[in-house]
Amino acid sequence: MGLPQTNISSNTPLGATLISGGATFKVWGPLAQAVYLNGTFGGASKWITDTDPNLLLAKDGAGYWTGFLAGVAEGDLYKYYVVGQPGGSTGYKRDPYARELTASNMFPVGVNCIVRSPDSYPWHDQAFVTPDYSNLIIYQIHIGVYAPAAFPNNGTFLDVITKIPYLVALGINLLQPLPIAECKETPDMGYDGADLFSPDSLYTVYDPAALTGYLTTINGLLAAKGSPPLTVAQITGGPNQLKAMVDLCHIYGIAVAFDVIYNHAGGFMNDDECIYFWDREANPSDNNNSLFFTNVGVVGGLSFALWKQEVAQFLIDNATFFINEFHVDAFRYDEISLLLGANSSVGWTFCQNLTNTIRYIKDRLLQNAEYWPGEFSASVPSIVQAASQGGAGFDTVQHDALRLAIRGAIQSASYGQSSTVNMDAILGSLYPAGLPQAWNAVPCVENHDTVKVGNDVRIPMLADGSDAQSFYARSRSKVATGLLLAAPGIPQIFMGQEFLENRQWCDDPTVNANLLEWVALSSGNKPMSDQLRFTQDFIRLRWNQPALRGQSINPFYSSNNDRVIAFHRWIDGQGLDIVVVASLNDNPFFGYQLGFPQGGRWSELFNSDIYDNWVNPLAVGNYRGIQADGGLLHNLPFSATITIPPRAILVFGIG
Repeated sequence: MGLPQTNISSNTPLGATLISGGATFKVWGPLAQAVYLNGTFGGASKWITDTDPNLLLAKDGAGYWTGFLAGVAEGDLYKYYVVGQPGGSTGYKRDPYARELTASNMFPVGVNCIVRSPDSYPWHDQAFVTPDYSNLIIYQIHIGVYAPAAFPNNGTFLDVITKIPYLVALGINLLQPLPIAECKETPDMGYDGADLFSPDSLYTVYDPAALTGYLTTINGLLAAKGSPPLTVAQITGGPNQLKAMVDLCHIYGIAVAFDVIYNHAGGFMNDDECIYFWDREANPSDNNNSLFFTNVGVVGGLSFALWKQEVAQFLIDNATFFINEFHVDAFRYDEISLLLGANSSVGWTFCQNLTNTIRYIKDRLLQNAEYWPGEFSASVPSIVQAASQGGAGFDTVQHDALRLAIRGAIQSASYGQSSTVNMDAILGSLYPAGLPQAWNAVPCVENHDTVKVGNDVRIPMLADGSDAQSFYARSRSKVATGLLLAAPGIPQIFMGQEFLENRQWCDDPTVNANLLEWVALSSGNKPMSDQLRFTQDFIRLRWNQPALRGQSINPFYSSNNDRVIAFHRWIDGQGLDIVVVASLNDNPFFGYQLGFPQGGRWSELFNSDIYDNWVNPLAVGNYRGIQADGGLLHNLPFSATITIPPRAILVFGIG
């Protein structure tokens, strides 16, 4: 009795794996008394008896249950029926490694696992190379609300594909969606999921007619790059739609980061088929008796029991799965500081094993840790130190000092010309303290946490709370984004920031008042279109001026009284010098004296004042360039007299 062990070996992968003639199934359940496979396979229902002895998997000495079933095909549905210990958890359980789940308006009721082949999508991205870290510009979005096809529908992976031409024109090259793994059948930020391998069904298109419409757009984008077309079958199902999104991004030069949550899992309430109840011991009031978790709670759920080798491997398998099957280029690891705090004895080793494994599989993949030293005692530099040298092995960390400094200055400036504005804080936060490389930091001025409904306001509202499209709001917002793009590090832009979006965002697409104002942008809202042009051009400036992407910076001047800062960027051994000047003063300065690193002529490469009411007929600036023919000033060998517009950012280049 039981499923045959044909094609089963120690190397059989966990989950459902299609092979010739059927599929293998493997799941970890060391305390289970029995594990049965149930489902619909090759059109035949195997749901009739939960504990059919012919569907019993075989258990090995390590607690893994395996079996081979003939006739299993792509798209078949399945679940496991687990017989737990007395007092434990018995009943249907979803496969922790399931590649896809069925959609249900009553999640988790009626949800089944779907057998999917990793090879059903034909990739076109063979020529794509993940950009160097120093060249990255991150664009953070939420799939469900970024670009929904129609109100009040949820946005989907295929909707994001329709925005690829927009993203290309914007100039970003790393798209970072909030978590894409299955959470639950209600709108969500994505941080309380329990089905880590399955793309969220909320972001999947199921209607065949709708798929045909998306296919026209997709094939048009493919044809424009000389790539062969797809079929409806090839974009059917959540995994293939997510793959298509990544693939099309790659074809158009955009890398993709997945936001993964390994510090905890959540969404357990009223869901006794999820991994929280998998193979659970008796005494369910003690979370230490769950297979995957401990009783240590963190924001959003429970910490994984990383001291169990199988649990740690489950998370590492998830990361490698995303690389191998979805061609992901980067990971944003959520709350690594909480992971370490909740797993003080094993967390550091887990991080090292994780980062080392990923680096071995794909050495160009960016590993970005959300790490806050207030939540764990390790120093920030140790997080980006190589594992071989005792560090955690990540490449980058989130950098909040610059965000706090810029937002603080913008808010203070909004109180009027007589208010005190701390420009020193901005200057002191440009280079993250202690990090060996500029690109070890990911700064921002807006992100999914800060400007979500109920939290902080968007930059335009911070700049002018009475009118988010006023001259004050527009110009101060340009300074904020310009400083982000001119500072060292990997800048991160949050969706809508680039075109003066002033609404806080919400993860619920049915809340129209918090959706991105694409209609206003496309219908000619001039402040928005001018801000978008500004952002596009500043990003192009960053691409055209290597010093803005380099390591070196000398923050040489700050005046809180004048609300002016200046800093020097360059490339060691090459020069390519740049001087950036930013002002939050409400008045222009004429004849302002600043130090310069070289003598001679400097061109004004960029002036944000030009972008207000484009082309601004009243713009103030240095259009014929300046001459750095003065003497020593601000510890620089030369000086120049310049004009500074009100609430503006200027960029000068030698020559």
